[in-house]
Amino acid sequence: MQSLLRSLPRRHHEIHRTLFDIASIKWVRDRAIDHAVEKEGNLQPLLNLKNLLKSEPSKSLPLSLIAQQRESLGIASRPVDFIRRYPSVFQEFFPGGIGIHPHVKLTPEILLLDAEEYFIYQSDDNKRAGADRLLKLLMLARINKIPLHIVERLKWDLGLPHDFTQTLVPEFPDYFQVTGGNGNRSDPHLELVCWSDELAVSVMEKKACEKGTPIAFPLQYSRGFEVDKKFKKWVDEWQKLPYVSPYENALHLPAKSDEADKWAVSVLHELLHLLIAKKTDRENVLLLGECLGLRARFKRALLQHPGIFYLSSKIGTHTVVLREAYKRNLLIENHPLMDMRGKYIHLMNTIKEDKKTKGLQSKNTQQPKLAHASKGEGEEMQDGETENGRDGESYDFSDSEVEEGSDDDYSDEDEDEDSSQMVSQVNARGDRVRTRRTPKYEAKRSLRSPNSLEGRNPRKTRSKEPTEVSRNTVMHGRCNIRGQSPGRLEFSRDRGRSNLDTKASVLK
Repeated sequence: MQSLLRSLPRRHHEIHRTLFDIASIKWVRDRAIDHAVEKEGNLQPLLNLKNLLKSEPSKSLPLSLIAQQRESLGIASRPVDFIRRYPSVFQEFFPGGIGIHPHVKLTPEILLLDAEEYFIYQSDDNKRAGADRLLKLLMLARINKIPLHIVERLKWDLGLPHDFTQTLVPEFPDYFQVTGGNGNRSDPHLELVCWSDELAVSVMEKKACEKGTPIAFPLQYSRGFEVDKKFKKWVDEWQKLPYVSPYENALHLPAKSDEADKWAVSVLHELLHLLIAKKTDRENVLLLGECLGLRARFKRALLQHPGIFYLSSKIGTHTVVLREAYKRNLLIENHPLMDMRGKYIHLMNTIKEDKKTKGLQSKNTQQPKLAHASKGEGEEMQDGETENGRDGESYDFSDSEVEEGSDDDYSDEDEDEDSSQMVSQVNARGDRVRTRRTPKYEAKRSLRSPNSLEGRNPRKTRSKEPTEVSRNTVMHGRCNIRGQSPGRLEFSRDRGRSNLDTKASVLK
């Protein structure tokens, strides 16, 4: 009996293998793929607004009406900020020369790209390829029809024109048709008209047939992702499971088995391959999965297979990316419409690059001006000898300050000797501080001739008599130190008086 109980889990494990523990998988960010997602962040709302302006008879719209359609256009920020962010695409103007009610129109540069994109959409090859992708999407659905609002959400990723229901669908009546709506109780659907065995072949089957190898999903992990032995063993066993085509009905598989999980992965893999950018919003995947009855399996596939699918959290949403379609941040197989989107992105960033260049040029031109101005200020400071950076750091006055301060009081010679000695002591302390902090200034002092110091107190550092410029400056009430307080000016005058007293005592 015990042996029978032990054998039951093994039989259950062989038929309904337990899925890998999702909590043990630690996702690692892939910066290269994140960059590929991020650079197209504002492209879709920009092209939505471009198509809206183009559809108007006047090719323009008031800014107030654009603000009312902000949600349908997919603009996340304020419309006026969004429009002014791309002046190479949108242009504001006031009709009739009246400075109210601004309007928005397209620039000539964006109109040239729009004309080029129009020729791509009108080409027969692109129409046929777009119809094939849409037909294969319908064949993935078990009921062979998809609600039209889901197809509308996927038209950007499928590379369909924004008005595909009026342009593309009527040109292929043997492929699909729009049913429901127009007063009917049911919502409009895009329904399959004729099944195509030629197109009902997955990309995995094509590659395996070309290479002559068994079908196996290519695996690519982010740098830093740790693949332990347990996870690697599970992946290897999962790869050996039989491959069921996504175009086959696999309802006979147990819902919680790895076989059903692998079939759901094949459906999601084929869906992403149908998209020209090989990526789409996660909400689109889940909505389509709900329509196909595979919402829970799609969720599990995204979490359990980080080597096949990558989930990016850039641009304020979650984007599902097919890893094998990218080499770093570039698509391996580029579609003509993806080349056009690259041109749109380049035009969007053109003004930004020019602004940066102008900013750098203005900085480079301002630096010589600032250097010239600082040089002139330095020369003036050197003439007046009131350099604030040197004297302000040591809280000391220069020699010319003391002399200029004494020019106003040449007639006042009745100061006592005690104040003269106090000023001399303060000056000596200041000289000691200045000698320690500014050795260059000390070198200038050492170049003075000894004759200029004869008959003076050796503690004092004045080297020349006040110049005519300094006298005029003092006579007009100027102060050479910017921001000098009246107290410091009086202090310099006191020092001037004490110096004159010292001169008189030496001459006696």
